[in-house]
Amino acid sequence: MARKRLIIEMGMGVDQHGQEPTVAAARAVRNAIAHNALPGVWEVAGLSDPNEMIVEVKVAVPYPEQVREDEVLAVLPFGRKTLTVESGGMVVQGKAIPALNDKNDEMLIAVAAVTVLIENDN
Repeated sequence: MARKRLIIEMGMGVDQHGQEPTVAAARAVRNAIAHNALPGVWEVAGLSDPNEMIVEVKVAVPYPEQVREDEVLAVLPFGRKTLTVESGGMVVQGKAIPALNDKNDEMLIAVAAVTVLIENDN
C-alpha cells in the first residue's frame, strides 16, 4: 500500500520555567494541531476509524535526549503515531524563579511538524 500525505501542520512550543524539553516539545505539537479539523480523513480518504491515520511527528528541541516520547505523543488524540526528535529549537535567557522550580535562566523553544498520512491502493 502507498502512503499519501493529507496535511502537514507546524507548531512552536516554549517552556519558560522548569527547563523541560518534553514540555516545550508537547506544546509545539499541541500548537501544530490546535486549529485543524480533518474531515477529509472520512470524506475523501474513506477511513472509518481515526486510528487508521498515520501521524508522523518531528520535533526539534534543545536537549533532545531528555524528551519523554510517550508524553509528547499523548498530545495526539488519534492515529498510529511515531515521533522523531532532533537537536534544534532555541535556548533563550530568561529569569530563574526558584518558586517555579527553575534550574537555571534558560527558556526552551521547540518546533514541530505533524504529518497525517493515509494508506491506499492507488
